Amino acid sequence: MTEPAISVLIAEDSAPFRTGLRALLGSADDIRLVGEAEDGLQAVEMAMALQPDVILMDVQMPGLNGIQSTQRIVQGSPHIGIVMLTMFEDDESVFAGARGYLLKGALRNEVLTAVRAAAAGEAIFGPTLAKRMMQYFSQVKAPSAAFPELTEREREVLTLIAQGRSNSEIADALVLSPKTVRNHITNIFDKLQVADRAQAIVRARDAGLR
Repeated sequence: MTEPAISVLIAEDSAPFRTGLRALLGSADDIRLVGEAEDGLQAVEMAMALQPDVILMDVQMPGLNGIQSTQRIVQGSPHIGIVMLTMFEDDESVFAGARGYLLKGALRNEVLTAVRAAAAGEAIFGPTLAKRMMQYFSQVKAPSAAFPELTEREREVLTLIAQGRSNSEIADALVLSPKTVRNHITNIFDKLQVADRAQAIVRARDAGLR
């Protein structure tokens, strides 16, 4: 009995890149393209409606970025396998809930292997990206070892502050209300004995929080 084709949704704001992915996926008999989203919000809406097996998700998109979109999708549909597509120019990006990561420009076989692995519930990294991530994280202190006086949630908020995120961006990324974010930031400033965001960023980056 023939296995059903793997259904895939593309979430990518670049039309030329979508065209390339469409052609690549179309070359595989066991993969079926079910939709294309041009921004993060559309990706979430189409994921909920179509329930694809796999989503190829660009990290940088207008509106909701790929990380925020992934967080929302896996909350409601954890069975969907998401493969992040990234240039990896921002080493401080946090990928939440994805099963795979590929550099844009990955070879055809790498992309197809990642799609099939994600559909099977496996996690996969493109070889180049995996090497770069290992090099990066080997130079960064474990976040749990920094600022033990902070709660896990406060450490997450501080990490996003260190990335230069605004309160509204932090609220979206962690699915919190703006008021809750403000409360966390007040607690962080008190515990770290800093006066403002700039001092908090310096403390966080000095401690290895990325």
